[in-house]
Formats: sequence, C-alpha cells, structure tokens
Amino acid sequence: MRGGRFRAKHALLAGVLLGSYPALVTAALWPLPWLFAAVVPLSYAAEVALPRKTAERLGRAHLGVTLRFMTRETAAILLLARTAGAESRWLVLLAGGVFAFHGVRAVQTALADLLNRCHNLMPVTTRNLDLSALRIPPAPPERLVNWRGARLLYLDALPVGLTAFGALTAGRPEAAGGPAGAIGVAGAIGVAGAVAAVAVELAAVVALLVHVRRAAHLRNKGRIIRAVDEQVRAYGPDVLLYFSGPPKSAYQATMWLDPLERLGCRALVVLRERELAKVLGRTTLPVLCIPSAVDLMNFRGLDSARVALYASNVGNNIHMLRVPGVTSVFVGHGDSDKEASFNPFTKVYDEVWVAGPAGRERYRRAQVGVRDEAIVEVGRPQLSEVMRSSPYTQGAVPYRTVLYAPTWEGWTDDLFHTSIVTMGPALVRALLEQPVRLIYKPHPLTGHRSATARAAHRRILALLDSPHDEARTAGSGVPAVRHLAVTGAGPSLYDCFNQADLLIGDISSVVTDFVASGKPYAVTNVAGRPESEFRDRYPTAGAAYLLSDDLRELPGILGHVQTAGEDPMAGARRELRAHLLGPDHPDALTRFHDAVKRACAASLNSRIEVAGAETIALSTCE
Repeated sequence: MRGGRFRAKHALLAGVLLGSYPALVTAALWPLPWLFAAVVPLSYAAEVALPRKTAERLGRAHLGVTLRFMTRETAAILLLARTAGAESRWLVLLAGGVFAFHGVRAVQTALADLLNRCHNLMPVTTRNLDLSALRIPPAPPERLVNWRGARLLYLDALPVGLTAFGALTAGRPEAAGGPAGAIGVAGAIGVAGAVAAVAVELAAVVALLVHVRRAAHLRNKGRIIRAVDEQVRAYGPDVLLYFSGPPKSAYQATMWLDPLERLGCRALVVLRERELAKVLGRTTLPVLCIPSAVDLMNFRGLDSARVALYASNVGNNIHMLRVPGVTSVFVGHGDSDKEASFNPFTKVYDEVWVAGPAGRERYRRAQVGVRDEAIVEVGRPQLSEVMRSSPYTQGAVPYRTVLYAPTWEGWTDDLFHTSIVTMGPALVRALLEQPVRLIYKPHPLTGHRSATARAAHRRILALLDSPHDEARTAGSGVPAVRHLAVTGAGPSLYDCFNQADLLIGDISSVVTDFVASGKPYAVTNVAGRPESEFRDRYPTAGAAYLLSDDLRELPGILGHVQTAGEDPMAGARRELRAHLLGPDHPDALTRFHDAVKRACAASLNSRIEVAGAETIALSTCE
C-alpha cells in the first residue's frame, strides 16, 4: 500500500512537470502572462521534488534535465517576444543572456570536475602516510565543487521568473508611464535576471580558477603514484589486509584493524573503492586505496608483502591473488554456519584461517575443495574485549538487557536466514512488554535486497520510537528504560555484547562471537525445523535456546535468564565455546600472531628458492 502511494506521488509529480511545458508555451504564445507566472513556480517545484529514478526515466525518453530547463527558458523568451515585440532590444539581450548562462555554466562545470578529480579522484589515496612531497593544497569548499552541472541550472529561475514578473507589469501600463514604458520595464527585469545568473556563475568560475591553479600539479597521475609508491616502499609492508566491497561492508575489514595493529608486524590496509576509505574504522595502520586494477598490479610498493589477508570473497580479489610470492589467506569476517563460511570460492586461497575446530569441520562436511591441511585454527582475536558480565550482573543497573541482532536477507532466497521478516516486529513488540531493556542491532545490509525485510526493519524502528516506549517497564517496579536501536557506527557489536544479558540472533557469525561471553543466547528457527535436525545442521545452536516464529518459547527463555544462578544451558555453552573458538590458552591473538609469522616465513622461503637470499628484504614478522 505504501509503495503504491509512493508510485502515485511520483507519477503525479512527473505529470505536473510534463504538463507545465505545454502550459508555459501556450501562455507565452497567447500571450497570457498571468498563466505563465502561475505555472512557472509549479514547474520548478515539481522539478525539485522529482525523484532521481523518475528523472532518469525521463532522460531515457529524451527529456533530460538540460532540455527541461531550456524549455522553460525558451518559453520565457517567447513570452517576451510576444509582449515586447520581436524587434525589442530586451529580447535580444535576454536571449543572449540565456546563451551566456549556459556557456559560463559549461566552463564552471569543467573547472569543478577538474578540481573534483584532483582532490577526490586521485589514482591513489592514503591514510597515515606522509604525502607532504605532493604539496596537496586544501580542498576547495565542498559547495563550490559540488554545485555544478544540473544543479546550476536552477539559477535560470532568475531570468525565467523575472521575465514572468515583468510581463505581468506590462499589463499594468499606468504603473510605468504608459504601454511603451511598461514593456521596457518588463524586458529590463528579465534581462536583469539573466545578468544576475551569469554574474553568480562568473563569481564561481573566478573562485574555482584560484583553486585550480593551486591544484594543477595533481593532474599528473604518474607523479602521485610515484610519491605514494616511495612512501609504501619505505614502510615495507609484510602483511596486507586486502578488501573490496560496498561502503556498508566496511565493518568486515574494520574488525581486523585492531588485531593487525597489535601484531608487531608492518601491516598495510589495501582498499579498492574510494568510498571504503571514508567509512573504514579508525586505525593507526597505513591505508592505501587503489581503485584501478591496472594501477594496483603495477604498484611496486607492495612487492615486500609476504602475506595477504582477505576478509571477503569478491571478484576484485583476483587482482591481488595473481601476485606471485604472496601467501593468500582467507580470514573472513566471522565464523558461522551460514553458507558464506564454506564458500567453494575459498579454495583459491593458499590457506583458510578459522576460529576453532567447528570451522574446520564445516569445510570437511561441505566438501567444497578446501584441503584440510590448508585450514589453520587461529581463534577470533577480536573477541578479547568481550566481557562475561553485564551492567546488571555488576549491579550497575536494576534491569536486564536483551540484544536482538538479526542477520540480513542474503544475496538469494536460498540464504534467507534472517528472522526480521518472519518474526522481527512481533518479537520486538513482545520484548517491549517485558521488564527488560532492548537493544536492536540489525545487520548493516538489512533491506539491501529485500523490500519486505526493509519494511520489517522500519516497523521495528517505529516500535522503538513509540512515545510509550519508556513506560513499558514501569509495571513491574523496574525503572523506565530507554531502549536502543543501533543503526549507525556505534556502539559497536561487542559493546552491545557487553551490555547484554541475553542475545536473540539468527544463524550468523554474531552467534559464534557471542558464545565467547558465556552468556545465554537464543537462535531463531526461521525454517521451523525439528530441534534435533536444527542443532545438527547448525552446530552454533548447540547450546542455544531455540525460538520459533510464533515466539512460544520466549517466556521460558526469559524466565531462565531472570532466575538466579546458572541457566540449564550454561554447561553446554562452556563446551561449545572451545569447539567454536578454540582453546583459551594460548589466547587467540597469540595464535593469530603465530599463524602470521609462520605464513611470512613460508612465503620468505618460497621467494628465496626462486630469487636467492640476497634479494629478499628482512621481515618484521620473523
């Protein structure tokens, strides 16, 4: 229903916009200045409100944005011709002004695009590397660069709107000393609007020229790559964290930044999309972003690397995988029973690092071509910050906290593990009626593919935004609490773990990581499988309370959590922890470090066999 209303609204806006053009031309040719003046603001308003997808469809029908604006301008010129006469000098000046408007706009757009390439589209961008040799000047004001092209077209509202106003004035000759004077004032007003529009654009051109002069040297692509290459060579990275993907997937790389910072090796982050560089988490590690595959494969600063770690399976990985002498390791972004944790693509890597014995068993069962000897159990070094207590158990707050962290809908319906569609809103509604605090932290990609999942997510947010939200815990004597929806950068998932007394999650790596806390957790049985079959199919649920889509088990689960002492699944969780995450001693960071050192040594030995020891630089991971 809501989608139908949106479509109807978009169709109405497109109808108003398209209908305004014949109305404007008719009003100009008649001439009917009052009708022209009434339709002009409607036409611009519809243009502003027009959704981008609708505008793109109009463009494919040869009704692009420039043509739409020029149609209004042409109508204004016709109106002046009909009211002032074809011989009017004001008509000539208005037509010339509109022509100049588009000419200066083209110059301004070209300069803005040049500056955008110099500052925002450099062939290589970095963090935590010294690029002072490039003398990169301060970037121009964002508005100065972003207001170009189609956006500048809105300045034509000055000549078009003022021409309409002037034509109305011509209809009241007594206000201007007679008909001739009125026509002269009408023409002058329209021309003044064109002069003002051109003046604004000229001012922007002058300002841009100053910045272009400062940034002209950044047009030299080779110079930029050489300067960055020198810095990376001087750093001499041993370990690369290689990552590619959409901005919303940046968390997959961010989770490995802290463990790499604590390694003691020279580690470098390699990204492939510029947007990723903006959203990647804070780090002291050098970060290198090379969007072009050709530039990456010719970038010699990475030649010292021994090991490349891959956090996701994407097509762009091939550009690094083809580099000889670098041990490729798939570390993923969390172990789980989802199909992503035993993807057949994973066999392209030299090694696959998993958290514990359960990860090894997944690949054995799946038989996707990953050799058992290629699998290394390194634990989850990120989980060192996960606590086994909560504010409630520490006596800091009088209420327990439930964390609901559903996964997303996956790339296909076959991978549909999320509970957000089948039970999400009902579950949240039920928890809001309990004397607990609720933290809702959905997967960052929730709703990325499924409109149904997106709608369910919005319903949950609406429930949490309810004005009655804070009063729902008051009935049992527990002070009112503020429930929380985490849809941005913070708090982090592990911060949410530390707040929680109970996790309700889906089959995903979130469940595996939460087991490190030793606290109770429930897993949603979205497919409605029998309990024994579900636990056999998904070993991470071996110590979980199972939750059906009708939520019939929820009161019992909450009852176990609220009862003093250990709950019935506590012993099973302790056993499962070692199976999923490996032993507590040595700790995961130590095991991860040892695996990196061993992989670096293996790569070094391989290079020595090929090139000779005298050509190989020393590694900080030895």
